[in-house]
Amino acid sequence: MKLRTICLHGPESTGKSTLAPRIAEYLGGEVVDEYGREYAEARGIDFTMRDLLEIAKTHDAGTRTMVAAGLKPLVLDTDPLMTAVWADMLFGDRDPWFDEWQGYADFYLLFDIDMAWRADGTRMFGTPELRQRFFDLSKAELKRRGVRWALVSGQGEERYANAIAAIEAVQAG
Repeated sequence: MKLRTICLHGPESTGKSTLAPRIAEYLGGEVVDEYGREYAEARGIDFTMRDLLEIAKTHDAGTRTMVAAGLKPLVLDTDPLMTAVWADMLFGDRDPWFDEWQGYADFYLLFDIDMAWRADGTRMFGTPELRQRFFDLSKAELKRRGVRWALVSGQGEERYANAIAAIEAVQAG
């Protein structure tokens, strides 16, 4: 199966943004950068549900534009499923739009919390308990949606190699 879209999914500070360009380069594809980071850096992290909807819809529109342009494979540094989990983390609830959204990637890589958390001005959930809750909600969202996914763990080059191995396994068969 040739993957058109691969989404990096999981809690903050797990290496998604670092590995996205490397994975895209390996596949000969492009990255759809995380719009939420750009939004947070420009407007702060005191999010409302309206902010999360704007982030998710803007990110989704960018992805759809790149897909329509024929760019593939695309490595998505998050998507609205991840923003839905952010809503769950921040508010314990989510706007119905998130559950109605169905523009799933072909494959998801769920990044484990086996890396050290690093503050960067936009990250919020650094305690072990919050990181575990974020991971559990992220995993539950993938299971609930019934999408194809694999867990990526490991440090440094091992993490990258594990991500590539998961992608190659799906593409092989």
